[in-house]
Amino acid sequence: MQINRYEHPLNEKVRIYLRLEYLIRQMTHASQLNDQWQHQVFFRALFDLLEILDQIQLKGELAKDLDKQRDKLKSWLNIEGVDQAALLELLDQLEATHHQLLTASRLGQALREDRFLGSIKQRFSIPGGSCCFDLPALHHWLHLPLAHKQSNMKGWLQHIHELTTALNLWLRLVRESSHFQPQVARGGFFQHDADDACLLRLDICPSHGVYPMISGHRSRFAVRFLPFEEGAAIAEAIEFKIAIC
Repeated sequence: MQINRYEHPLNEKVRIYLRLEYLIRQMTHASQLNDQWQHQVFFRALFDLLEILDQIQLKGELAKDLDKQRDKLKSWLNIEGVDQAALLELLDQLEATHHQLLTASRLGQALREDRFLGSIKQRFSIPGGSCCFDLPALHHWLHLPLAHKQSNMKGWLQHIHELTTALNLWLRLVRESSHFQPQVARGGFFQHDADDACLLRLDICPSHGVYPMISGHRSRFAVRFLPFEEGAAIAEAIEFKIAIC
């Protein structure tokens, strides 16, 4: 059975983390394709990512969050029933990732200094600004051999390797901190305590014909299911699953 998964941040920092993850996934996927239109998606995602990094001092905050996860895991040491070998391996991974993040240069700095990226970045903020007459240098790059382009994209992704590794590890630990529980929305509405959570994950079957509008903060949240088709009726009871992380 097909399931649609939605995620909703309960604070601004997690909102930024999810946006960065979304952009990095776009870049990674587009870089693996033999399609010049998808390669333009790569550049749009890259420039959006740099825009976020220019606005926020991310490295220190992400390092602090890794520290907090490490402290939580340390509290499980020597507790009966816990796989100590797996726990120690995860703590070593956190330690290495934390160190790599803190010792890395300013996030995205090498991308900002790249001559080719700098020459095309401004035009991507203009609707349709990546046309060949606006960016002949980009047009030339798009028609280079695939191996050459993929080598370039791999190199650009490598410049955010420390960010990607730290972000993926932190989000993985947060997502794994809670299990999905079945719930029912009566009349399309559900609310619950969040208990100092930072992320909601919601699974629902698309056959219900609805999508969730989620609002809340770390102590309480509400979900209202809305029909995708205008004028469609909402079922009295909508079954779904939710994880409060």
